[in-house]
Amino acid sequence: MHVSSFFDDEFEEHASVVAATRAELRAPFDALVDVCADSLAAGGKILFFGNGGSAADAQHLATELAVRYIGDRPAIAALALTTDTSALTAIGNDLGFEQLFARQIEAVGKAGDVAIGITTSGTSANVLAGLEQAKDMGLVAAALTGRQGGKLPGLADPLLIVPSATTARIQEMHILLGQMLCGALEKRLGYAD
Repeated sequence: MHVSSFFDDEFEEHASVVAATRAELRAPFDALVDVCADSLAAGGKILFFGNGGSAADAQHLATELAVRYIGDRPAIAALALTTDTSALTAIGNDLGFEQLFARQIEAVGKAGDVAIGITTSGTSANVLAGLEQAKDMGLVAAALTGRQGGKLPGLADPLLIVPSATTARIQEMHILLGQMLCGALEKRLGYAD
């Protein structure tokens, strides 16, 4: 395959997934903005988590909210459950990798918070366990995923399923949707025009 052809094919697929995501995810995106805004207004926080590239997205989005996205404004309560190496290694060693996020949610989550699991497949055992823990504790269990949603339908709500089976395209939409969430929350909370 010639690089020029690959370049064009990637952009074509990306554009197709953008269009499908825009057409299909408006309602669940609006619902995610609503639950996050309601939680924050009531003194809650947003907990992001995922593995690999999704862990990087969790950190990116939590930082956008805690520090700034569009402009200077008060901090928005958000954490990534992917950054504390001592907690991650202790939980992985003592309780098992599947408990990585559930244990942290048990420690820092409270009813009314929003837990947002990010998994391209919808089948990551530790993300599913984290969302189950969140739901059991009265947090909103939300998720960003792709493909057919994996095991998330019925567990996560709001659930944003990117209409693609290509991991790279799903990840691209996750960061787009995540940054849109940050911008929408700043507007909803009166921090941006």
